[in-house]
Amino acid sequence: MLRKIALFVAGIAGCALLIVGPLYLAKTSQFKAMGAAGAAMVMPPTTVTAAGAVKQTWPNTLSATGSIAPVQGVTVAAELPGKVAKIAFEPGATVAAGDLLVQLDTSTEEAQLRAAEAAAVLANLNLNRARELRQNGTNSPADLDAADAQAKAAVAQADNIRAVIAKKTIRAPFAGRLGLRLVNLGQILRDGEAIATLQTLDPVFVNFSLPQQRLAQLARGTRVRVTTDAAPGETFDGEINAINPEVDMATRNLRVQATAPNKGEKLRAGMFANVEVVLPTETPVLAIPVTAVLYAPYGDSVFIIDEKKDEKSGKTQQVLRQQFVRLGGARGDFVNVLEGLQPGEQVVTAGVFKLRPGMSVTIDNKLALPAQLAPKPKNA
Repeated sequence: MLRKIALFVAGIAGCALLIVGPLYLAKTSQFKAMGAAGAAMVMPPTTVTAAGAVKQTWPNTLSATGSIAPVQGVTVAAELPGKVAKIAFEPGATVAAGDLLVQLDTSTEEAQLRAAEAAAVLANLNLNRARELRQNGTNSPADLDAADAQAKAAVAQADNIRAVIAKKTIRAPFAGRLGLRLVNLGQILRDGEAIATLQTLDPVFVNFSLPQQRLAQLARGTRVRVTTDAAPGETFDGEINAINPEVDMATRNLRVQATAPNKGEKLRAGMFANVEVVLPTETPVLAIPVTAVLYAPYGDSVFIIDEKKDEKSGKTQQVLRQQFVRLGGARGDFVNVLEGLQPGEQVVTAGVFKLRPGMSVTIDNKLALPAQLAPKPKNA
């Protein structure tokens, strides 16, 4: 019985070997072929964008936020009370110095002036008669002095009334642009009541503050560049005209004032402005796009593209080399490299976090955006 069982098991094992053996040999052969193909396979080069390390000269500048102020600005107001008899200006109009703005009612003063002028004429005649009598010796010196004083008093009284009429004739104190009209015809004005604002807008003052340690770098005549959101894409060049001799005790900042031309009056008083003080010195730098830097806690690095000859194929290919660098200041889309890079070396400018040393790459800059020192991206 045991012999029959043993023969049965041996038969089954033989059949299994006949079936599994060829299958095992076939799969083993396939796996060997796949391994050989994988070992022989070469990864295609990765497409990257690249730019060279370029020597540049950056101007030294100081940045600040300032505000626009008029060179001359005032709220034109009534000096004396009275009723508005005439309005001679349009809101927002440009006026010259001395142009009539508002005429208050002066009918009472004009009548008083006529009487005062008549009294002045009579007093002058009496003075002339007193002089003739004094020459003949028929009056005393006191009579002549009294006549002279009366003549002068009469003239002064007429001048006083003329001054009142002039104060009720409100004129532009200087050339500029008027603001909104704040009075109406027939309105009774009190002394000091506002009529309109008047400002000189070309040129304008730009007031800003800088830290006290920048004082040694500032001087009258230093160039400034002014930009504002109200005039996108435009730069207003000016120069420093005054430096406050006193430092703010709270902020330790120094107040500076610059003058900038304002053709077209695009800058208005009260606007915020970005101010860039252009210092007379410049700094030589080795600049690369800031996107080429791989920032890491253990050090910043870039991927340099080297030309390398393949020993097997004999072809020249571009291979990546990771290089640690020491960075300086940044300006726009560029950063200054102080150490670790040579002028002219090509660095990868996009997607550096996905790269590794020794990778084979090809350069394609068709879709790369050019780096700029003063980028002005449009609102999306």
